[in-house]
Amino acid sequence: MKHGKITSILALAASSCALYASAEVANGDFESWSNGLPSNWSIIDSGINVTATSQFVKSGQTAAKIIVNTTTQSETDFLQEVPVSAGQSYTFSTWLYHTEGGVKARLYVDGYQNYSDNTQVNQWQQVSFNYTASSTKNIQVGLRFYDVTGFDGSEAVYVDNFQPTTTTTTPPPPQSCSAHNVTLSLTTDNYGSETSWQLSSATGTVASGNGYTSNSTNTENFCLSDGDYTFTIFDAYGDGICCSYGNGSYSVKEGTTELAAGATFTSQQSHTFTLGSNNGGDNGGDNGGVDTSGYYASANGLTGYNLKTALYNIIRDHSNQGYGAIWTFYDQVGRDRYFENDNSILDRYSEKPAGADSYSYTAVADQCGSYSAEGGCYNREHSFPKSWFGGTVEPMHSDVHHIFATDGFVNAKRSNYPYGEVASATYTSSNGSKLGAATTSLGYSGTVFEPIDAFKGDFARAYFYMATRYQNVIGSWQNITTSSDAVLNGSSDQVFEAWVVNMLKRWHQLDPVDAAERARNDAAFNHQGNRNPYIDHPEFVEAIW
Repeated sequence: MKHGKITSILALAASSCALYASAEVANGDFESWSNGLPSNWSIIDSGINVTATSQFVKSGQTAAKIIVNTTTQSETDFLQEVPVSAGQSYTFSTWLYHTEGGVKARLYVDGYQNYSDNTQVNQWQQVSFNYTASSTKNIQVGLRFYDVTGFDGSEAVYVDNFQPTTTTTTPPPPQSCSAHNVTLSLTTDNYGSETSWQLSSATGTVASGNGYTSNSTNTENFCLSDGDYTFTIFDAYGDGICCSYGNGSYSVKEGTTELAAGATFTSQQSHTFTLGSNNGGDNGGDNGGVDTSGYYASANGLTGYNLKTALYNIIRDHSNQGYGAIWTFYDQVGRDRYFENDNSILDRYSEKPAGADSYSYTAVADQCGSYSAEGGCYNREHSFPKSWFGGTVEPMHSDVHHIFATDGFVNAKRSNYPYGEVASATYTSSNGSKLGAATTSLGYSGTVFEPIDAFKGDFARAYFYMATRYQNVIGSWQNITTSSDAVLNGSSDQVFEAWVVNMLKRWHQLDPVDAAERARNDAAFNHQGNRNPYIDHPEFVEAIW
């Protein structure tokens, strides 16, 4: 296959309406299949193989696995017709997951447009293009693949979540609003066309917008009912809207109350907030007077293990995105915006909150990789060791709520030892994390790993999450390893040995929930569809344990 030859086209369907031009993907999320083929895709030639997969999924339950296995262009088409309206602007985008890097994807929107980065393998990336229709007509919109060095004649690329949108899908604000009058203020940077946003609730997308001019200030108003909402802002290039190329920013407010705000991010940033007349007030329940009328409604008024079971039923059955997707999660939401604020990867085993870090990691470029000492690369640390639940067993193996970016060398030192408090260290990392014999007051006499105080609460709440999310199976993990036996008590209610419960509760109080944890929880919800209740409601810990 010669470089530049078209090897396949994946096309979308878009439509417009009279009042607000909109574009809707016909099965762009690949959730609908018939006789082994994706619904609404009208031409599938013999040179490509298209199947449903749940192994690598960006959103929903399934994605399309596209195997390019021919060099003959006429045998690789995969098409739909796309109607567009004169003068209307559309943003066409899709998420791609390269497995080998021997092919490069390029968006086709009435012509050849932007390329994917084929060197970014085993992680999701987004490719998008803004298009304005010159006339009312049908165009071809989709993907085409090009071979690059290393193509061996057959390669799989996963494709998911095609999202054509329009300049705005937000209706004009109502004359009066008897619910919550919420305002979005958005100032763009030097590349306004790269910025888009979406406001969603449990029932789907409430509003969205894109196609902005550069260095402009834009205001949108919404009349929203009580409930939970997620605001997500996107940057097509992946460098946010501040501060290298202009001084963009955004804020979402109800009156003077700020619900979401930011400026510095990479490809996207999400914020979840709750609107309700009792938000933060006394709802008459037994869980600290915190309103649970939204996401946690079914937990209202409960305490003890009944509360824990209610939380389990809320957060179980999340949408597993796969282990490879964690790299993309770190790239998008794992940056240091809280200490040095230098956009490096935030590593809880090397971060020095009160001073300069000994080293820093560049997202993606410094993924492990080999290492022989601290500072070599960052990897994916299962704070709740994967050996404790049997290894690469899903969904635990890919659950981002307990998997943190950490230095590979320090991660290896920690191994699968329990977290604990160290009396005599045999190893100390650059930020003071320690491995060694436990203190006599801990109630455990083995080797433990102790993170620094600034992150102890993060790990404690990750453990309370694991005890809750997997309470249906965690009782069987006790005897898998010596370390899991030391930590787990074989039950599905208390879950942990008494010394662990006491320690985790101390850590939870010592290091309260902070902005970094809240932002990570919001991002995890956006990534896999469930939340850590103990970050949203820290009082649940005492109410249960």
